[in-house]
Amino acid sequence: MLKIAYHPIYNHPLPERHRFPMLKYELLPEQLLLEGTCTTANFFEPEIPNDKYIVAVHDPEYFYDLLNIKIPPREARKIGFPLSESLIERERIIADGTMKASDFALVYGVAMNIAGGTHHAYSNRGEAFCMLNDQAISARYLQSQGSAKKILIVDLDVHQGNGTAEIFQNDASVFTFSMHGASNYPFKKEKSDLDISLEKGTDDNRYLSILQEMLPKIIHNHKPDFIFYLCGVDVISTDKLGTLGLSIQGCKQRDEFVLETCHQLQIPLQCSMGGGYSPDIKTIVEAHANTYRTAKNIFF
Repeated sequence: MLKIAYHPIYNHPLPERHRFPMLKYELLPEQLLLEGTCTTANFFEPEIPNDKYIVAVHDPEYFYDLLNIKIPPREARKIGFPLSESLIERERIIADGTMKASDFALVYGVAMNIAGGTHHAYSNRGEAFCMLNDQAISARYLQSQGSAKKILIVDLDVHQGNGTAEIFQNDASVFTFSMHGASNYPFKKEKSDLDISLEKGTDDNRYLSILQEMLPKIIHNHKPDFIFYLCGVDVISTDKLGTLGLSIQGCKQRDEFVLETCHQLQIPLQCSMGGGYSPDIKTIVEAHANTYRTAKNIFF
């Protein structure tokens, strides 16, 4: 069964200028239910996790300053959201959604989080709407449980996974692969184990040929027993914050290739949604929904 983390707090109310990107967290599960891709049995509601899993990745001083909303103003501005208890609760619940989805992936082969992909969160600071790095926390969680030893993080959001790269920069057990827009944020990139920076306007054919060449090589060389996939849809040409030129169909083919590769190799896979900022909310929801349709078609 396809298991999907979703909590009403994902639709956290924000100031007007931040509300539009949040709509997808409400509309995406509605779309999946309406079209019959999912039923209510597919969804589970995450909770606030044990702090020990968070401080295994994030500096305790940073985490407890975050909990108490004592982040210095200059650092808080880099996060981009006005901090509040409910917003930080949301971030913790998102991390739990990815941890629990990881457990489900071990059973069913794949599991998803409607939110997540907070890859700009560093070990000791947040930025760009990311405060706690959900997939990094979940990678450490799996290792602490003895459920996985070697992990691959495949980050195909249009923005480089700079926080993820920093967290695992000296850890050979976690391979970080980020394929992103060269001229996109962050403008000062961190060093992942493998970074592929793409030129503006990179189209379906170019993007897919690079991915199809590189991903099997990475898997062959690193031999992961678990894969995290950050499947942002901000790679499509209409995205307001992206610089790449993929079509919705090309984005779907990207997902098909990643998921089919994991399925054929029998490597459990957890997916977090990441970014998507096209001006038409229907475009965002459709592109994200394709990832769920693809997972259901391939694994179930």
